[in-house]
Amino acid sequence: MSFSYRIAPSTVHSIIISTCEAIWNKLSPTELPQPTEEEWKKKAEEFCSLWQFPNCIGAIDGKHIEIQAPNNSGSLFFNYKKTFSVVLLALVDANYKFTVIDVGGYGKSSDGGLFARSTLGKSLEANTLNIPNSKPPPKSEEPLPFVIVGDEAFPLKKYLLRPYPGVSARNDESKQIYNYRLSRARRVVENAFGILTQKFRLFYSRIQLSPENADKVVLAACVLHNYLRNDVSVEDCVIENTDAPSQFWHVIIIFVL
Repeated sequence: MSFSYRIAPSTVHSIIISTCEAIWNKLSPTELPQPTEEEWKKKAEEFCSLWQFPNCIGAIDGKHIEIQAPNNSGSLFFNYKKTFSVVLLALVDANYKFTVIDVGGYGKSSDGGLFARSTLGKSLEANTLNIPNSKPPPKSEEPLPFVIVGDEAFPLKKYLLRPYPGVSARNDESKQIYNYRLSRARRVVENAFGILTQKFRLFYSRIQLSPENADKVVLAACVLHNYLRNDVSVEDCVIENTDAPSQFWHVIIIFVL
């Protein structure tokens, strides 16, 4: 960009960082607000209708954002993939939108450890996120709490469900069905990370910024991701081709991503 616009690299750097800060400050109040009790209930209804997992308000996971090795950082940012990274910990709804994000965790940390130290984890433990009271799932009379779902890296809590270990579920059909349903609901967070990376191609390569500035870029990308997904639905749209002769009419399924 410095070569294209004939300006100094330091000027390009300051413009990019200040632009990311402006995007976050302007859009975060509308695109990443703290959900109300009614909004949590709506998210649970979407998970139930789209992914057949009742009383689920979100799927959580962490994504390593590769950065250049920070000066004098030792092994803090060195992760299991043998690269240096900061971690994006995200809670995602049924429509692939970020509900809560935590950016800047050290690459060496596990997802479970980052969750326990994050504002999200502490707020869930203290029950200060306006999450509704327990309610019976469909075709049941026993009230069950609203939960988030994660993979094996996260701890089992009353508000966080994880799969049964493979050994215990191997010969138990009910546990296998549960693992399948949980995995089906949990994969929305993986899909959201994939869409984010596909939209903002800088995540395919190493970000040549300090951890502090890389965090600002990631925050701006996440809030822009939510803004771009405002008018997009996961549900399939069915369009009938009325221009073709009646005997050749057919239905075209368009998967909106």
